[in-house]
Amino acid sequence: MRSLAFIFLVSVSLSASAQSAYDKYFTDKALRIDFALSGNINFQSAALIQLREEPTWGGPRKNLIDPFNYGGYLMFAYSAKDGQLVYSRGFNTLFEEWRTTDAAQYETQSWTNSIVMPFPRDSVRLVLLGRNRETNNNDTLMALDIDPSSIFIDRGRLHDNPVKDLQIKGLPAEKVDFVFLAEGYKSDELEKFFADADSLAEALFKTPPYDQRREDFNIRAVFVESADAGTDFSGKGIFKNTALNSGFYTFGLDRYLTTPDIKSIRDALWNTPCDAIFVIVNSEVYGGGGIYNYYAIGTADNERTKNVFVHELGHSFAGLADEYFTSDVAYNEFYNPDYEPWEPNITTLKDFDSKWKAMLPASTPVPTPLEEPYADKLGVFEGGGYVSKGVFRPMDHCMMRDYHPFCPVCTKSILQIIDYLSDK
Repeated sequence: MRSLAFIFLVSVSLSASAQSAYDKYFTDKALRIDFALSGNINFQSAALIQLREEPTWGGPRKNLIDPFNYGGYLMFAYSAKDGQLVYSRGFNTLFEEWRTTDAAQYETQSWTNSIVMPFPRDSVRLVLLGRNRETNNNDTLMALDIDPSSIFIDRGRLHDNPVKDLQIKGLPAEKVDFVFLAEGYKSDELEKFFADADSLAEALFKTPPYDQRREDFNIRAVFVESADAGTDFSGKGIFKNTALNSGFYTFGLDRYLTTPDIKSIRDALWNTPCDAIFVIVNSEVYGGGGIYNYYAIGTADNERTKNVFVHELGHSFAGLADEYFTSDVAYNEFYNPDYEPWEPNITTLKDFDSKWKAMLPASTPVPTPLEEPYADKLGVFEGGGYVSKGVFRPMDHCMMRDYHPFCPVCTKSILQIIDYLSDK
């Protein structure tokens, strides 16, 4: 009994200490940093566009330092007073993917991006790092000294969009605040959007492991009106006037649905607690996309909509890689075979100890042959990350390959992210 009491007291003490750290360094508001990423296949750089104060920080207040080291970009915030690391987060961008396409070999482009952190009480130094694919190092792309009292921080109100609470289970800091966002819905389609969002939410909570963690989620649906219904199909010469400027044919792929307009997404959610975003596009065409700690997107009315939703959320929410290896993609050697990828569900075996090695029975060969008695078990099967050789996945079938149930490795990763964002 004494041991249990001691453990409880230590847990309470650590929790109080973490909350005290948040209160010391941050307010209840959020700081949005809009910045441009520019470059091509050979280089990239970052530059500030604007800073915005927003009314609500919906993220965790105890888990302020990102333990996962996921993403192509890493953001760190340090207290200017004592040099303490007070906040960090990893994320991906669509620009990062563009840099691996053919176009990046002969063009230089600039793309707008946004990151959000708790609003600091005192000055902080923000450092943005980008992973260097050739060296596996993290290069400094931008360093900013931010004074929270600066007159150059935009503190204005933006448009109040209609919001429907699909389920609220607790305070934003103690729950995963998941937001559905409307794209390509006209003014008279508000109720259709809310119904589409509710349908996807129910589908999520029927999918393991989310089905066991419903109580850890707040779900909201934010309606943004578009002038036209649907989305762009640039490969067919079809362009629509929509709120978030989404479209198929991203990087020339007909099924790859994204938007480069992250600013419009963040503007739409300026006053809504938000840990994860899914953009619902008012279309029946198959397709979607997911970018880690950025957003996921998919269509509302395709027969495979719910599968696409859960799959793309695997990318954006849990940092999971695609495990398929036979589909056409627009990337050129997206993973460097000389280094271990950061995604938790694929490996090049360069540092397999950091992946799911500890989850394997000692008798499992590495790599694992796709034959009995291993074929339907956890192993190390060649093929994943869009290539058939040199990249390995945990199981033959998984949601991240072909819409089968999540494998144990992906399941573990999803649960870890839920725990992190719900401050467990």
